[in-house]
Amino acid sequence: MGKSFEQYQKRKLISSYFSVVLSIALVLFLLGILGLLVLNTQKMADHFKEQITISVFLKENAKEVEIDQLQKSLSMAEYTKTAIYVSKEEAAEKHTEEIGENFIEFLGYNPLKNSIDVNLNADFVSPEKIGEIAEEISAKGYVDEVSYDQPLVGLLNDNVKRISLWILVASGIFTFIAVLLINSSIRLSIYSKRFIIKTMQMVGATKTFIRRPFIWTNVKLGMLGSLLALLTLGGFLYYFNQNFPELGLFDDPTILVLLFVGVFILGILISLISTYLATQRFLNLRTDELYY
Repeated sequence: MGKSFEQYQKRKLISSYFSVVLSIALVLFLLGILGLLVLNTQKMADHFKEQITISVFLKENAKEVEIDQLQKSLSMAEYTKTAIYVSKEEAAEKHTEEIGENFIEFLGYNPLKNSIDVNLNADFVSPEKIGEIAEEISAKGYVDEVSYDQPLVGLLNDNVKRISLWILVASGIFTFIAVLLINSSIRLSIYSKRFIIKTMQMVGATKTFIRRPFIWTNVKLGMLGSLLALLTLGGFLYYFNQNFPELGLFDDPTILVLLFVGVFILGILISLISTYLATQRFLNLRTDELYY
């Protein structure tokens, strides 16, 4: 009978520890994802900005030397990420693939023009700066037209600012919720031992002596939960990087190291503080209040 009760208590203890570790791991994993979003918001915004293309259409009488000079000058400009020359034949082939039929055979001629597709560095993707760049390029005599999606540029900039703000707000809210959830899990695990705490206190044990094993145990659980969260986060990052390499999640390892260290330390700190507060609460209760 005694052995059976002891096994039951052991299973109950393991179950309690498991729930604490799992709750810490899940919450820290979500915090890690949010931290990753916060740290990479600007990088992702820059990535989408740099997908916007300015098409510089050239006149039919533009000389080859003029086109070469323009492409080289655009490539060397501080605002340029890439500048690629697209002949009207290449443009026709691409257009034919997109619409699924040869429009040149139908029209009898190629109405498209030679062009240079320019992708700008993210810092220069704003309605004002793109307007200045387009005006500067249009001033050249052999340039027929400079085209880009003006509404998209304005919309992109507005949405980037709005999304960045909401990510910061969401991160603050979720951090607060995370602390509450981990604190609640640890308090529940200590609640089941409230009579042991009070018994030890009644036989003369000091608060520090009673508190120490609880703190050490939950700090170890916090470390275990943090490691589990980091392993899951690492797998998530690897998968995301394999499928979306253009985001360059591993380009700056310092950011990732800081994120991982931050998540690990946060798990330990929350466990430490929550355990201290929970044990302190039960230590301060009167014996008759333990039943409520």
